[in-house]
Amino acid sequence: MKDPYSVLGVPKSSTDAELKKTYRTLAKKLHPDINSGDEKIAERFKEVSAAYALLRDKDLRARYDRGEINADGSEKGFAGGGFNPRSGGMGGMDGMGGGRFGDGFDPEEIFASIFGGARGGRQRRPQKGQDIAYRLKIDFLDAVKGGKKPITLANNKSLNVTIPENVKEGQKIRLKGQGEDGINGGPPGDAIIEISINKHAFFRCEGNDIHLDLPITLQEAVLGEKVNIPTIDGKVAMTIPKGSSSGRVLRLKGKGATDPKSKKRGDQYVKLQIMLPDEPDEALEKLIKKWAKDNQNQNVRSHMA
Repeated sequence: MKDPYSVLGVPKSSTDAELKKTYRTLAKKLHPDINSGDEKIAERFKEVSAAYALLRDKDLRARYDRGEINADGSEKGFAGGGFNPRSGGMGGMDGMGGGRFGDGFDPEEIFASIFGGARGGRQRRPQKGQDIAYRLKIDFLDAVKGGKKPITLANNKSLNVTIPENVKEGQKIRLKGQGEDGINGGPPGDAIIEISINKHAFFRCEGNDIHLDLPITLQEAVLGEKVNIPTIDGKVAMTIPKGSSSGRVLRLKGKGATDPKSKKRGDQYVKLQIMLPDEPDEALEKLIKKWAKDNQNQNVRSHMA
């Protein structure tokens, strides 16, 4: 059997949705019901169906891509059973019979959706269309504060996705009716949007709380100072107490993210980090030496003795 990607005319990077769309197009064009008596087209139809059967199965596709199995699903070094039109499958690959190509693949369902119902006088029940998975990357502030973000679906339809407040990495949003079309009059599937969040330059979100590492000068640490600091709502004034050590954490009540259930806001925690000048400062060094001489009895590591 030929390379299944070549048979379908798709690149190896094709998504599941792209593979299915290509197969549906080819099946509609090549199906024996509309090409009665054409043996060449019938063989081409079998070849296309067998290729899709292998690539549709994630495990088989991965094994084929790694070179572990042949294009007909047989193990490398062994002859494959080939396509079996009676069972609808491929020898060495599905072994299920009953018209199925591998796990969960029933070509009758796809043919019914293409040709509008029964084949061979057999009516099939309405079935819901398949869900389609998407991944949407959003900025940190959009994740914390919510909003709307545009997305283009597999059918090229563009719409805005409503992002709830305080959405988390990996959280999924369901768009009802935006998946694959239903079969035999069944309802369409859904679009499942998985959220991925870009890291922020200085904010971190832990639960409902926002964390920020704030650089401060030696002067601000020793003498205290009122400074403007960023929050997710904009800048606010905060007082740095006199004699603040590096690592001290201050709290801004109610400046965190909104809890999705209680609708109460968390807090923002500000961790102070004393930053010394980039270049050596002779005057500062003299001052510190004098201070150290006058405070020789101070032992900041006494608890480690």
